[in-house]
Amino acid sequence: MKFVAATNNSHKLAEMRRILERMGHTVVSQSEAGVHIEPDETGATFSENAVIKARAICGACGLPTVADDSGLCVDALDGAPGVYSARYAGVHGDDGANNQKLLRELDGVEAARRGAKFVSAVCVCLPDGAHEVYLGECPGSIGFDERGTNGFGYDPLFIPTDVGAGAACVPNTEGRTYAQLSADEKDAISHRARALAKLEQDLPRFLAHNA
Repeated sequence: MKFVAATNNSHKLAEMRRILERMGHTVVSQSEAGVHIEPDETGATFSENAVIKARAICGACGLPTVADDSGLCVDALDGAPGVYSARYAGVHGDDGANNQKLLRELDGVEAARRGAKFVSAVCVCLPDGAHEVYLGECPGSIGFDERGTNGFGYDPLFIPTDVGAGAACVPNTEGRTYAQLSADEKDAISHRARALAKLEQDLPRFLAHNA
């Protein structure tokens, strides 16, 4: 199936395209679909924001659309930064500033209390307005410094509980961050991959129901 990925984030686009193409789908970017808007993410939850983005982009291009809204929820910060993850430090998409603010907020918090999870809400939307949302989570913790160069956003600080190992997952005994994992290792356990896997599993039912 051909999907438009509702994102202007090149890193997120690459990840969504990699995962969905591995499932046998074709993915085009917003710009390739001739859409150059950035919907306001006014939702109170990841799911609400994913729906906002998917419906806006789908309505603009008239093609099936997949949107992801995701973020980091830290236990010691009562779930923050949450839906404000991309603009935690005040400027949308400033990864460096966001990571530094997170480290400041957790200054003095011991390792045992640095639990966190990445959450992804993926919305698939059809031109007739039918849509569905799928949630994926990846548990882990927040490190004390940034490590790795393979990721984006909070990836250099997030230490997943498990890592991918072929078709299986194993405990992350080395304490590697998202940004220290290969693409395959991350895709086996990431919040976004898990949400997209749920979409893939449910897609035949969703399409048949809305035929």
